[in-house]
This record gives sequence, structure tokens and C-alpha cells, in this order.
Amino acid sequence: MTGEPFERRASGEPDVSGFLHRPARPSGDGIVLTHGAGGDCRMPLLVALAGAFAGAGVTALRCDLPFRQQRASGPPAPQGAARDRAGLRHAVRALRKSGPGRVFLGGQSYGGRMASMLVAEEPSLAAALLLLSYPLHPPGRPDDVRAAHLPRLRVPALFVHGDADPFGAPAEIDEARALVPAPTALVVVRGGHDLGWSRGKGDPSLPARVVTALRDLAPAGHRS
Repeated sequence: MTGEPFERRASGEPDVSGFLHRPARPSGDGIVLTHGAGGDCRMPLLVALAGAFAGAGVTALRCDLPFRQQRASGPPAPQGAARDRAGLRHAVRALRKSGPGRVFLGGQSYGGRMASMLVAEEPSLAAALLLLSYPLHPPGRPDDVRAAHLPRLRVPALFVHGDADPFGAPAEIDEARALVPAPTALVVVRGGHDLGWSRGKGDPSLPARVVTALRDLAPAGHRS
């Protein structure tokens, strides 16, 4: 399931560009998925996750952040972070029109950090967060922790992390998620920052495990 092209434009908002995965039996819920600093919404893990969510009745939109829409490669510029968050806000609002239920927000690495910062600022935007390979600190710099906003999160957050991720060991992620006052959970998988999926050869059971873990953390009827 590759999804159908999805584009939305609105005056004063960054464009939304990506692919929409429609479930055969929609639950009414939806999820926005986005990528990290070095990737785009075509990353194999995001495609697999979108398909798994759609298979579970959740409409999935995987989208490119504004910085990636501007150029095909290269990392985001620090001064563009606010615009990337604005792009996610627009994506959530666009997806909300596709169903009456909740909208979740998920991202890998930089995308997850932008998602969590956005929801810390706007708690009503998403019902729960999916944080794949959260970049807790730069490799080799464990004291440079990117967690100042976590105590302001008021929605459930599911962390999915590799056991050999140089951006934070699972034990460090446990310490970070303890800062979140809302319910959290951690799924640890074998692999590094790419969760073993950089070439699409990761654990094929992971997408279904993520769907189940998020459903357990934020069950039907739960609204933050």
C-alpha cells in the first residue's frame, strides 16, 4: 500500500505534501507521520507504518516537512524549525477533515522532536504522540539533552527506540520520558537510529507492534 498523493495549500501556511493511506474500514481516527533530518516521507519505515495504521482502520498521512519540500537533500536549518512545526500543524488540520475521530502525530528523529515541541505548545492539536528514534542528544554529547519541553507534554507519548542508537540509549530515553506528566511507553528494538530500516530490511513485525502499542497507550475513547 503506497498511498495516494496528497497536497494541501492555504494562505499563510506551509504547504502539505505527501501520501494519504485510506483504510478499507475507517475508525475515524488519523495519524500524521513525518521524517527525520536526512530523509523524507518515502522512507521505508514510514511507508510500512502508514500501511499498518491504515490496516488497523486509522487514516495515515505521511508528509514531507517544509524544509524537505524546499530541497531534495540536506539537513534542516535551525532557523527553519518554526516553519517545520507550522507545516506539521497544517498537516494535522488537513487530516482532521478526513474523519471525525482523533488525530495522532508521529515523527522520526528530527520530525518527532518537531512534533513533540509543537504539541507541548498546543496540547489540543493531537491526541497522542509517536516518537521514533527521538534525538535526545547529539552522538557523543550526552550532556546536550533536548528535553526542556517534555515536562509540558499533556498527551500520551509512545517512544520507539533502537538499542544501539547513538542519539540516546534506551535508559536515557526512560529518564527523559519520566519528565512527561502524561502516560508514556517505550518500545525498544534491535538497531541504531534507523531502527534497522534504512534499507527497508528492518523487523517486519515492528509496524504492527507500534500500532498495537499506540492503541494500548491511547485506547479508543481516550481524548487528552
